Amino acid sequence: MSQLPATYQEYLADKSERIVNAVRPVLQQSAADQLHGVRITYNIGSTGHQAHIDESIPYGVIVEDID
Repeated sequence: MSQLPATYQEYLADKSERIVNAVRPVLQQSAADQLHGVRITYNIGSTGHQAHIDESIPYGVIVEDID
């Protein structure tokens, strides 16, 4: 498995276990491919944080949005 880039590690550093568990698999996928960055959205309610690879974001970059 690829090492996460520093930007991804820094993002995870101060997050709760729930958020880390929700977004880490997508960060790992992005690190494995090294092609695109990750968009993380926060949905109010039980859904919480969700992440997906976004082809419009450069590799190593995380963009947060409210959905």
